[in-house]
Amino acid sequence: MKSTHLSLIAAAVALAAVTGVASLTEPGDPATEATTASVLPVERSSLVCPAPGGSDLAETRYTSFTPAGKGGGAEGAAELKPALPVLDEEQDAGTDPERTEKSEKAEEAAKKAKEKADKPVLAVREPGRPVTAEADGSDAPALVGTATGRLAPGWAAQQTTTITAGTARGLLGVGCTAPDTDFWFPGASTAKSRQDYVHLTNPDDAAAVADIELYGPGGALKSDVGDGITVPARSSVALLLSTLTPDAVKDLTAHVTTRSGRIGAVIRTADESAGTDWLTASEDPSASLVMPGIPADATSVQLVAYAPGEDDADVKVQLMGKTSTFSPAGNDTLHIKSGMTATADLRDVTRGEAGSLRLIPVEKNRATEIVAALRVVRGTGAGQEIAYIPATAPVGARASVTDNRAKGSTLSLTAPAAGARVKVTASAGSGGGEPAVATYTVKAGTTMAVTPTPPAGLKGTYALTVETVSGGPVHASRTLMVPGGGVKMFTVQTLPDDGGTVRVPAARQDLSVLDD
Repeated sequence: MKSTHLSLIAAAVALAAVTGVASLTEPGDPATEATTASVLPVERSSLVCPAPGGSDLAETRYTSFTPAGKGGGAEGAAELKPALPVLDEEQDAGTDPERTEKSEKAEEAAKKAKEKADKPVLAVREPGRPVTAEADGSDAPALVGTATGRLAPGWAAQQTTTITAGTARGLLGVGCTAPDTDFWFPGASTAKSRQDYVHLTNPDDAAAVADIELYGPGGALKSDVGDGITVPARSSVALLLSTLTPDAVKDLTAHVTTRSGRIGAVIRTADESAGTDWLTASEDPSASLVMPGIPADATSVQLVAYAPGEDDADVKVQLMGKTSTFSPAGNDTLHIKSGMTATADLRDVTRGEAGSLRLIPVEKNRATEIVAALRVVRGTGAGQEIAYIPATAPVGARASVTDNRAKGSTLSLTAPAAGARVKVTASAGSGGGEPAVATYTVKAGTTMAVTPTPPAGLKGTYALTVETVSGGPVHASRTLMVPGGGVKMFTVQTLPDDGGTVRVPAARQDLSVLDD
């Protein structure tokens, strides 16, 4: 009797376990699932920032921010810490006293680096107010970090570097990115006039292995050293693209993937005659792309696009201006051969009005996925400065950008398909000030350039948060302008959806999975 009683209990427990699993794994009606799924704030976010470096004259400002709103419950933390340096590995010290001394110094340096890496450079303690930190010189480290609890949803960070002299002079801005496994960079170069470094940053506790492929106007470039690049745990490496191939190509597309692990990837470009900036990854391959926020006074705009699939792509090139959409004269379409990089010189396409570029298939039934970016120049002659605008996803529910200042910020909003209303919040300042909120209506097929109203009583820098209120998708970017030495220095950051929420499907019990 006792044995039978225990068997019945065991059977009941097993049945409960099976039904529990079934409630989470048994697929239901998609329409029902869509209506019953919950949208919840994420509870953990990761970001990586490349090493700014590049010059002893570099002055870098880091900013970090989590927008106010519904968080993940727990208090949490949001910290960016220095990545570990990749030290010269000389393991076999042997009996050579000099080699032994070098090995001991390397071990001591590694120990100090690990101690330093435990101390956060930036730590957000409350939503709605940015925090800042500064670093000077060429040895500022890459940063890796995690946000948890109520500080995780929408966590954003940026580093902005000013270099006022030398061949690398310019304003470099880059939003710190979530680690991933696949990146496309149309607009890179291995030309002699360029110094393009790809920065690979690994936030995890295990090494990652990456591959880099380069594609020019004639197809894939020869490379014997772009495969199997090891990025040590919680470390960052920078590779000069021109050392990966013997081919000097003015305009190419770089493709970075990982065999194992995940990384952050971004390219630092430097042009000997037009300054320097960061080139961030294009949106994932798509048949239609939007590059928002070409400055009104751009003196030169170049489109670089690549078709990664097996088919060629034919796309319409459209500029969404202040009042309408039109095709640039002589560049209304672009043919992109499969596996090859194509370019179009759009010159001063904006003609005094801010605009955004859209690429759509010439024939809807022959849509081919592509990636793309713009290389934008302001100024002329020795006063030139460059920035990049990669194709970007819509703002979606919400997106934020940090390091806005009392002067010099322009927010570009474009609605390619249908009109839309957006809410823009200027956060409290890093040193003080009250948030300010404004609502804008963007007409279909146009671009609206907005000079944000800084928060009242602003001290320090502030963040901008853009939320879609109604209407169609909106694409956005922020241009930061900091003139210096007669040069119109600027940088552009796009605002894709911050991924601050996740859709969680509803679970239910379903005993039908037990039937034969």
